[in-house]
Amino acid sequence: MQPTQNRWLVRLARINPTAAFLTALALVLLGLFAPGLVGGAVLLALAAGLTALLVATWPVQPPHTRVLRLVILTALTAVALAKIF
Repeated sequence: MQPTQNRWLVRLARINPTAAFLTALALVLLGLFAPGLVGGAVLLALAAGLTALLVATWPVQPPHTRVLRLVILTALTAVALAKIF
């Protein structure tokens, strides 16, 4: 590992992409089908995790990927807030 690399990102890079996708899908479905505040809280927690990942990987992402991730994150946050309110 290089001195400039973040241990968290190196560890995250070793995660099986299929497992990460299925876990995220399960959390989204749980958040969508759980009632009101609970579902909104699950979706907001997922949005917070995705925000941390977006901030950490921002410098190495091409512009079109950044835009797509921002759109998805905005939609997820909007759905979460709609479920809460």
